[in-house]
Amino acid sequence: MTSKELLYVEDALSHEAYMKTCCKKTGAQLTDPTLASYVNELHKKHTELYNKFLNLF
Repeated sequence: MTSKELLYVEDALSHEAYMKTCCKKTGAQLTDPTLASYVNELHKKHTELYNKFLNLF
């Protein structure tokens, strides 16, 4: 993998880590069960994406 490609992967990992954190925080604060469920699904999706990017190394 080139150094430029590694930078793209690092950037993607950072974005996914940030989204995981945001979704987890927000999901814990929501009182609407439908919205909380949706945000929890987003958290799962970003966790999957994070793991996929991490496994590229």
